[in-house]
Amino acid sequence: MTPVRRGQWQTAAEVLAQVARQPGITRAGVARALRLSTGSATEVTARLRDVQLLTEEPAPSRGRGRPTTLLRAHPEGPVVLALDLRQSNWRSAVVALDGSLADHQYKRHRSRRAQVVLNNLRRQVEQTQEQYGVRLQMVSLAVPGTVRDNHLLQAPTLEWTELDLTAVAGELPLLAGNDATLSGVAEARTGAAAGAGTAVHLIIEVGIGGTLLIDGVPAHGASGAGGEYGHMPFGERGRACPCGARGCWDLEIDGRALARQLGEPTPDDPVSYTEAVLRRTDRAARAAIAHVVSALASGIAGLVNAHDPDVVTIGGLAIPLRGAAPEVFDEAYRGGLMTFHRGAPPPVLAATHQVDGPLRGAAALALDQLTSEPSIAAWATHH
Repeated sequence: MTPVRRGQWQTAAEVLAQVARQPGITRAGVARALRLSTGSATEVTARLRDVQLLTEEPAPSRGRGRPTTLLRAHPEGPVVLALDLRQSNWRSAVVALDGSLADHQYKRHRSRRAQVVLNNLRRQVEQTQEQYGVRLQMVSLAVPGTVRDNHLLQAPTLEWTELDLTAVAGELPLLAGNDATLSGVAEARTGAAAGAGTAVHLIIEVGIGGTLLIDGVPAHGASGAGGEYGHMPFGERGRACPCGARGCWDLEIDGRALARQLGEPTPDDPVSYTEAVLRRTDRAARAAIAHVVSALASGIAGLVNAHDPDVVTIGGLAIPLRGAAPEVFDEAYRGGLMTFHRGAPPPVLAATHQVDGPLRGAAALALDQLTSEPSIAAWATHH
């Protein structure tokens, strides 16, 4: 096959990026979004079909008018393995170029030792390689900790520090990132924050994580460690956090805080503990929940004052916590806002993707790379 010249696939890259951002988009929709003529859209999608990147199927009929087609990932096209590592379990999915997820796996940790967990993830990669062969182009990993250049700097909830994550992917390229950041990417691309110029995303599991997104791109900071909102000093200054700092917001808004308010031991599994407390109806539980919800809402107000977002999205346990004490949340949120924000406070919306958020965000950033012009050209030279 004649080598493909660089620059030859620029419009094709734009088409694939649009398909990834709008699953199920029609060819006509792509043409409108990218301001392509009907002939150009037809030509580009035909070329992508020829190199097994896209396939087309008839769109549902909507009466009169020229029929169009839905653009889908080619069944023999490249895929990404997305992995989402949690405190007590991990999940995986194979993601096609249109963002569709397949082959979901869910497994609980039998051991939380770093090497054991990473070896299990590595075996998942190997099994996926056996199934998909050269179609598997990249591994994208969401981790509940601070990540820089595919190295985990710190994961306080897992009690891990200083780990090289590259071995998980073997010889495949790895893209590793913070799980809350990646969940925010998913919301900004295809979720509750889609279309927002500036958005803050927050998620509670063990502690709270999040990210600031500008036009759908997370603000990573100077060293790639931006978005560690859980370690802002919104809590009691004398209270030590596993991260090494004192007074962290993390310690005020999850199961550990609920247990402290209830005078009970720190739970081994703060997520399950929080879910159990939320099911209770006794006065002590209601008071503990109100305390935590107030701390959550006040902190969100502080982030709104700092970042001036169009919208705030929340996921994980933040949603049922808010729902358990909505009046407390609203009062603390509005009370923490600067005066000029109170007339039209940025809405605080439930995340769309929920448990799939980190997987979809990890996939989205990997697909950004797979749908780049150089990646398309490299794939096309062998297909």
